[in-house]
Amino acid sequence: MNNVEHEVIVTRKGQTTIPASIRKKYGVREGTRLKVVDTDDGILFKLSPSTLDLAGSGSKYASPEEMKKRLDDLRNEDL
Repeated sequence: MNNVEHEVIVTRKGQTTIPASIRKKYGVREGTRLKVVDTDDGILFKLSPSTLDLAGSGSKYASPEEMKKRLDDLRNEDL
């Protein structure tokens, strides 16, 4: 693993900027969701999979029509 260190500043509101080279490398852009993990070595940012990343992930369990029906059922339960 190529560990390159960057120093960033945390604002009063706890915000920071991810360096452009890292954003580009990992495809981080506005709206990207990150998980923040507290590890023994420090703070770890991990990409959260987007809906597009998950598209098709249930194909071995059900057809698109069955998945749509199940999602509709779940939405109706929330009403």
